[in-house]
Amino acid sequence: MKKILLIEDDVTVRENTAELLELSEYEVITANDGRKGCVKAQSEIPDIIICDIMMPEMDGYGVLQELSGNIKTANIPFIFLSAKTEHKDIRRGMDLGADDYLTKPFEEVDLLSAIESRLAKVAILNSIPKDQVPAVENGKLKNLSELREQFGSYPILYFKKGEFIYEQGKHSNFFYLVKRGVVKTHHNDDKGKELITYLYKTDDFFGNASEDPHASNSEYATAMEDTELYSISREDFYEILLQNPHISIKLVEILNNNLAGLKKQLMNMAYGSVRKKTANTILLFAEKIEKHPLQSIRISRSDLASVAGMAAESLIRTLSEFKKEGLIEIEGRNIKLLNSQALRNID
Repeated sequence: MKKILLIEDDVTVRENTAELLELSEYEVITANDGRKGCVKAQSEIPDIIICDIMMPEMDGYGVLQELSGNIKTANIPFIFLSAKTEHKDIRRGMDLGADDYLTKPFEEVDLLSAIESRLAKVAILNSIPKDQVPAVENGKLKNLSELREQFGSYPILYFKKGEFIYEQGKHSNFFYLVKRGVVKTHHNDDKGKELITYLYKTDDFFGNASEDPHASNSEYATAMEDTELYSISREDFYEILLQNPHISIKLVEILNNNLAGLKKQLMNMAYGSVRKKTANTILLFAEKIEKHPLQSIRISRSDLASVAGMAAESLIRTLSEFKKEGLIEIEGRNIKLLNSQALRNID
């Protein structure tokens, strides 16, 4: 059983979070301030630490700094759990070396997912003999996984749901890797109608790939949910590609796949029935947001309509039909897939 140290001064949050973790079969030890948390971390050596920021005696930043400087605790995964939601606060936490940063109030599934992913990473690294750890030879990258790892050394940018990452017609000098979240790229026509051209999820690359340093963006990119991106300048990105031409080929393959997906989407918009368009769009969002088929996806009707290429009224009417047929459930802005196979079979 994995051991979690929870450092939180709020009694209610501490007890509720500890209960959640215990029900998920973790051993939980707690501390009600930063100083006691540091003492317990060094005596108990937990598998992972979850820590608030605003606390008496010592704040969360101080806890992370002290534990990072101790050889016994330096490599323990560390997750901030805080009500501080400003970008500068999140950036500071990550810059200090935190593995993740969740804001209160948080979704239970987000916390458990963050814990599971950090513990899995440690387990994988610990299972590899020291002399067999893959290394980059002579500055060369072997594959896209190593390219993604290299992106991890660049700054992380944080975007709230609905924020522009870049805008059509404006200059952009960056290329991005999605660390967490979902990003849509889209065009707006003269009447303001939106067409979503692609959806990017965790580990996807996107951005201004033009060789022209003065090129402007040909479309918009917007965060569809709270999103974290690694950001690299166009110049640095091209330097990496020049040193690793085989990586360029892999990226071209990804681009071709993206274009094939866009072509399929446009063909569906042009020739598909309203029901087929709606079904395909729901399935596409479920795939990109990486939800289990029976979990809800939270997506605006306007985003669904813009991908499907139809009026919002037609989409809403079709969603109502699907609900009556038992294919989906609708609760507010949430859509739950009840019969994904039936959706795929709609003509």
